[in-house]
Amino acid sequence: MDVILLKKIENLGAMGDRVSVKPGYGRNFLIPQGKAAPATAEKVAEFEARRAELENTAAEALVAAEARRDQLDGMTLTLQANAGEEGKLFGSIGTAEIAHAIQEAGVSVEKQEVRLPMGAYRQTGEYEVPLHLHTDVNVTVKLVIEAE
Repeated sequence: MDVILLKKIENLGAMGDRVSVKPGYGRNFLIPQGKAAPATAEKVAEFEARRAELENTAAEALVAAEARRDQLDGMTLTLQANAGEEGKLFGSIGTAEIAHAIQEAGVSVEKQEVRLPMGAYRQTGEYEVPLHLHTDVNVTVKLVIEAE
């Protein structure tokens, strides 16, 4: 299935690119979320007419993400959790808890933007948490998990 991308998508292409994707990915994910349109002649013409508007929207989103990156750069979060004698947590610290702690610090972050490649944290200690704010904007926040 050929689609034209309305937004930059990581590992797929930039805005305006005409790419070939599997039909299910295009039909069930890209098109319903407004990230792509079928690459028919009328949709391509419609995209070209709206190209400047879409580029401005993308540029504004990038500037907003860079502003949030500047606020988050060098931030240290401290979370308290129930833990046993050896520092093992009763439960875990995941993306929702980290996003909530960042929001309490005054920066808006969605839990989908918090990346935990090794899974949720289950030990006390210090960790580097990567945040993916935009396709071109990443930042790392220091997380300290302490026992209550």
